[in-house]
Amino acid sequence: MDCVYCEDADIKTRIIAENATALAFPTNIPITPGHILIIPKRHVKYYEELTIEEKNGIEDLRMKLKHALIKAFGAEGFHFAWNEEKIGGQSIPHFHLHIVPRKQGDTGIYEYEPRKFLYRPEKERPVSPDEELQKVVKEIKNIL
Repeated sequence: MDCVYCEDADIKTRIIAENATALAFPTNIPITPGHILIIPKRHVKYYEELTIEEKNGIEDLRMKLKHALIKAFGAEGFHFAWNEEKIGGQSIPHFHLHIVPRKQGDTGIYEYEPRKFLYRPEKERPVSPDEELQKVVKEIKNIL
């Protein structure tokens, strides 16, 4: 298998919390202080491959860690995200949920372009015209 999350001994030393199906540890390339990852213990690439038990284990850790990050880092808000495929920013092919604590005045990230869309201030994001949004609605509904 060639998976850093499954094989790297350093990750095991950074485990913050775990349960029967999932574990959490700080990423070594944080966006903000306290940026952590939650992964299933079983090697799974996609969210859809997770069992109900694994999803519940991930959610249990997410809730516990959210409250801990509020206390530890003064988090006022969060980004919860996962990336899929290299084009979507997934650099390690093992499902991992990012928990990024946010607070007024933090700066986010500077260089990793695929994820910058999460951190652009509102003034830099153009509002999509309603007709464009309706086209998206129609296209997706046609497929469903």
